[in-house]
Amino acid sequence: MKQIKLNYLFIALAFVTILASCHKDKVAPTPETPTAQRAGIYVLNQGGFSKNNSTLTYYDYTTKLLVPDQFTIANTTKLGDTGNDLGIYGAKMFIVINNSNLVTIVNAKTAKLIKTIALTQPRSVTFYKSNAFVTSYNGTVSVIDTTSLTITKTITVGSDPEQMVVANGKLYVANSGGLDPTPGTTLSVIDLTTLTETKKITVIADPVSVTTDIYDNVYVLSLGNFFNVPAGMTVIDDKTDLVKSKPTVNLGYNVPIFVLGDFVYYPSADNKIAVYNAKTQTAASVNFITDGTVINTPYAISGDPLTGEIFVTDAKDYSSNGTLTAFDKTGKKEYSIVVGISPGKIALVNK
Repeated sequence: MKQIKLNYLFIALAFVTILASCHKDKVAPTPETPTAQRAGIYVLNQGGFSKNNSTLTYYDYTTKLLVPDQFTIANTTKLGDTGNDLGIYGAKMFIVINNSNLVTIVNAKTAKLIKTIALTQPRSVTFYKSNAFVTSYNGTVSVIDTTSLTITKTITVGSDPEQMVVANGKLYVANSGGLDPTPGTTLSVIDLTTLTETKKITVIADPVSVTTDIYDNVYVLSLGNFFNVPAGMTVIDDKTDLVKSKPTVNLGYNVPIFVLGDFVYYPSADNKIAVYNAKTQTAASVNFITDGTVINTPYAISGDPLTGEIFVTDAKDYSSNGTLTAFDKTGKKEYSIVVGISPGKIALVNK
């Protein structure tokens, strides 16, 4: 859960619905290469900010068993305060716990604790070769060796960095600006050979979510601000690092984004799942869901390249348990499971 910006606070207090949804969601991880059968699916539930009630729901595909908090069962302790991101890399799962100032590394199949690493307000995690990269609100990206689980380098980027994505041998980092009076407007580009920042790309104000497709495009969703900059999308060519376009999109305050094949999925302001065609660079559909299923508060989007399924979580009222719903590739509901409070991240685990 992203902390409310000070310059937005008074406006947010005037609008209860905005206050309820003050969250900067993170983009789901890049889909792994489909080489194995799935064991199940994890959902990281953020819980309430400063309430120390983050949980890790696990749904087993074979047994159909739903475990409300796999982490607590595996470790007889709580996960922490405001679980913000997770990613599976090999046999390990990295869980980013923002308000607990921790990156917690566990066994991906059992959620048994391996190690914790202290970082200042960590936000997001992604991977490249032997490294995990974690953004922190102190304006840095920490490089963690995935074997030794030690921090090997710290890279300075922009203010309050959020989501990252790897594309064309580079790491793109969204610099949101956080609590600054003026939102950030840049995307840092880090060379993954030298692990140094090479440039900053100007994007729409308050960039949050980042992903990439198979056509050398990087997509950035930004929240803008409440005054004179609307939320929007920036599309960047990852070969030249030049902005290609800023398509018209109808964004709300929750801005997860996910790419599967030729399509980019993101929630619209009216709580539908909009679809953008990555191949033609045109809008494809105002709503991916075709059977009338209603998602009250879309909070995370992910998918499975093995099956073509798309997963959408619903945070509902941000204080009661949410749901995860699986849709087939045509947008029809397959099943739905009850998860925890503010389900903000999804990860598939293999057998």
